[in-house]
Amino acid sequence: MSPATSASPPLDTRLREETPEGVDLLLSPAGPLVRARAFAVDLALRGALALAALGLLGPLGGLGLGLGLILLFLLNWWYMVLFEVLNQGCTPGKQLLGLRVVHEDGTPVGWGASLLRNLLRAVDMLPLGYGCGLLASLASPRFQRLGDLAAGTLVIHRQRQPAAPPATATAPLAAPFALSADEQRALLAFDERQHKLSPARREELAGLLAPLLGVPASEAPLRLQRIAAGLRGTV
Repeated sequence: MSPATSASPPLDTRLREETPEGVDLLLSPAGPLVRARAFAVDLALRGALALAALGLLGPLGGLGLGLGLILLFLLNWWYMVLFEVLNQGCTPGKQLLGLRVVHEDGTPVGWGASLLRNLLRAVDMLPLGYGCGLLASLASPRFQRLGDLAAGTLVIHRQRQPAAPPATATAPLAAPFALSADEQRALLAFDERQHKLSPARREELAGLLAPLLGVPASEAPLRLQRIAAGLRGTV
């Protein structure tokens, strides 16, 4: 087995979550080092924005100072939140390093969770240099700092959308009963996405038609695949 890289996290840190639709998700929690690098990128970007804005607002005197303080407040407390919620869990730093923030079940992070995890950075940063956050992250099997534990969030490696497996030769089969146009579209849609479903969920859904197909539930997915091949006119 080849050594794990940042683009391919170690398998033993992966978490398997199943969505209500029965789709298996593999979540790869990001460790402290790569997260620190992403934070450094965001910190540098915020610093550059603040310096540029203060340079432009400086000539305005008191008004410029007031606007600059408001800008610093927004950059400090809302920069992370806005990017995480509006950019699929990715700040610029996280996007550059291939990370994103999600809820513990893999769903997109919301306003409340993002705000809470970022407000608690003030605690994670104690006593110096993210000491509390680092200790909590190292003690957590999911590398969660205190803000993540309180908000129920994870920072994970973004997985590339897997390509659909190549179509295998399937003997076409005519449906044992007439199908309407909507039923044909539903059957084809199920066949296209069934490789994304867990085996149990795939058998559960296909099993609903097992009595009509005249086969056991365990054979229903293959029978539906053959009927879909017949509808497509493929061999």
